[in-house]
Amino acid sequence: MQLSDVPTPARRWVARGLVLVLVAGLVAPAATDAATYDPSSEETTLQRGEIERPANGTTVISVQGFKFAGEGNEKKPSRIVGVGPRGEVEWVHTGLGNGPSWFYDVDPLANGNVLIVSIVANQTTLVYEFDPVANETVWRQQLDARDTHDVDLINGDQLLVANMRDVNGTTGEEGAGLFVYDMGRDEVVWEFLFRNHYPEDVGGAYGKHTPYGWSHVNDVDKVANGSYLASPRNFDQVILVNRSRNEISLRLGRDENHDVVYEQHNPEYLEGVDGRPAILVADSANDRVVEYALEDGEWVRTWTLGTGRNLTWPRDADRLPNGNTLVTDTNNHRVIEVTPSGEVVWEFYAPWGTYEAERMAHGDEPGGPTIAEQNATGAYEVTGSAGLAPGTGARLSFADWVAVAFAGTPLREQAAWVATRWSHVAPWVRPVWMTPWGFVYAIAAGVVLVAWAGAEAVLARRRLVGGAASLVRRGRDAGADLVRERRGD
Repeated sequence: MQLSDVPTPARRWVARGLVLVLVAGLVAPAATDAATYDPSSEETTLQRGEIERPANGTTVISVQGFKFAGEGNEKKPSRIVGVGPRGEVEWVHTGLGNGPSWFYDVDPLANGNVLIVSIVANQTTLVYEFDPVANETVWRQQLDARDTHDVDLINGDQLLVANMRDVNGTTGEEGAGLFVYDMGRDEVVWEFLFRNHYPEDVGGAYGKHTPYGWSHVNDVDKVANGSYLASPRNFDQVILVNRSRNEISLRLGRDENHDVVYEQHNPEYLEGVDGRPAILVADSANDRVVEYALEDGEWVRTWTLGTGRNLTWPRDADRLPNGNTLVTDTNNHRVIEVTPSGEVVWEFYAPWGTYEAERMAHGDEPGGPTIAEQNATGAYEVTGSAGLAPGTGARLSFADWVAVAFAGTPLREQAAWVATRWSHVAPWVRPVWMTPWGFVYAIAAGVVLVAWAGAEAVLARRRLVGGAASLVRRGRDAGADLVRERRGD
């Protein structure tokens, strides 16, 4: 007996049964994840990774955390973490009492305290000095700036602010840029507005209320007196601003040229012994860290870290005095110290969404030797990780599988795009109790169910249309009966 001999209604029920078996099989991994979930598992706790060499003192890590509709997620918390030389947790600051929704920049201060940049519930910026030993806030300053990622303390009592947008106004784009706020005088004493130096058609959508804004400037550092390094992320470039002339004196990259940098974060200005400028930057959307040196007026890439898929949306990179680089690997929820050749010598996992890390002993932006000075120019993968989270070790993540499966095929570019988008988005929306592959299977089950429902609707379209028409007729007849009744017909 062949399937074609089976009556059509029976064939449909056989097909439905097969679909149900497929969906059950796809949902099974997620169900297993839920049944075996351990709150102390690797993806929800702070823990050491590979520690080949103890760090020089405490590493302070800013964990952005995840929130939705203004509310924080207790399973994906925001926090500031102090980590000891061998990966031991020394202290954790959650911001309770100050009211932050999540954290961004954290800078070591000379007195042993840290300067913290946070966002409160209404998305305004809160900056405060925190004493981790006494576990108390020394001072705090509210700024009329929205979703600010970086503020530095300069000149004693002034705040250098990377102003993504103002709180006032519909979009706040008019105020996007840099400014210096003098806390003693309670006033802005200098301002650099991007709209005076860039046309509105670069970057994001100018004048529209979007989550990412126009410039999305995410970092600013004082390089020297009157010289500030800034990172307007959506412009795909790093700029050096001269304060006295109020102009851009140096520029790396340009809008939409993603080969140089693509939605970068937290650049660091370096200078070789010969005085040649270099810029080390977390090239976030390209999933790598890069260093460029200025040679004969042209920027030349001298170092690339992350030639495979072992970095995912890195958002900070600092050159340490020993020549190694401290990298904040955001979507892999870890901080790693790597040698110039990419070998991990220190690693710590801090879910969810690490944003920045600093070595307390070296202060903010330590500025060690350039790659050229270390004779280590080239491109390197990250090696030697403990691999405690998917994507950081030898285990293939779904994004890795997609990229590998389609490598060498005509669809390789499209597959690479899908893999990158997935690796950037999935960590934020995946439940903590569900493994990455369980999440993939659950989504596949949802797709199958939607397709099944669509097929059932198509097959039953005549009955559905007839039923709808019948309801319309009944309603029309009932209305006519009501009218006749009121008329006394």
